[in-house]
Amino acid sequence: MLQTFRPPLYQRLASSTRRPPPSYNSGTQYYSSHTQSQQIEPVALSFLEQIPENGNNTEGALVILHGLFGSKRNWSSLSKAFSRDLGIPVYALDLRNHGSSPHALPMTYTSMATDVMHFIEKKSLSKISLLGHSMGGKVAMALALNPSLPPTVLQNLIVADIAPVRAHLSPEFIWYISAMKKIESMKLRTRKEARQVLTEYEKDPNVVLFLLTNILMPHSELNRGEYIRFRIPLRTMDDAIPELGSFPYAPGETEWEGRTLFIKGKKSAFINHHYHQTMEDFFPRMTMEMLDAGHWVHGERPHEFKQLVETFINSQ
Repeated sequence: MLQTFRPPLYQRLASSTRRPPPSYNSGTQYYSSHTQSQQIEPVALSFLEQIPENGNNTEGALVILHGLFGSKRNWSSLSKAFSRDLGIPVYALDLRNHGSSPHALPMTYTSMATDVMHFIEKKSLSKISLLGHSMGGKVAMALALNPSLPPTVLQNLIVADIAPVRAHLSPEFIWYISAMKKIESMKLRTRKEARQVLTEYEKDPNVVLFLLTNILMPHSELNRGEYIRFRIPLRTMDDAIPELGSFPYAPGETEWEGRTLFIKGKKSAFINHHYHQTMEDFFPRMTMEMLDAGHWVHGERPHEFKQLVETFINSQ
């Protein structure tokens, strides 16, 4: 009897997108997919997990995706609180080229969503709530909108301060990359020196501290050299700027009819009224809440943010 071969789910997700992966020059330090193929080879993402006392580590999990230059550790406190209050497993991931996850090309939303789906499949997760901030929010939306996503995987989608639109990346992120490249070129040795350079580009001390979490100090386990360098691959991120402002789908191509919550920062311009119709076209069951915060809504208003997320998940 002949058996029909059915590739892993993450491969079906990767091959179902309408846009081919961009061309690039692969190097030995990267995991590479084939530019002539629609297939994307996923990378194994680093993660932090919080498992509730009942031992459940699969059903109804909350999976958290950080933003650009972020990492799973930015969400460690909220992850513990979510797991404790909701009684569910919580997984905070490092997306490719961030945190402790591998450096890999291409740096696209399709490839990042493929990595996340690979993680979900390997962990046998079902009926998950997927929470993403900024870049991570676009990754979460790209996964939800993929036509090959099985209905049993995703139950709730929560997007923090980003819209599913194609636009130019906000200029401050370009400045941050320039600042990091300058720090590496100056061959600095101390965190204080690096902070002084970053303050030339960013005046908010909390954002400066956030960016400093990417530093690898000299003579450390991950940096055997004499000077500071960054854990994120700066050249890769610089080249990916146009892609990171984009989005894999256009309105009318696809939609996700599941429960969707957008959380907007009142002082942030990443979601504005011009985007609302597009958001509704992609996510017809969406609702939106607003917090008195800037783009980093979960960092500026953690208690209110936690309450919104937990109320949304509990109301299903």
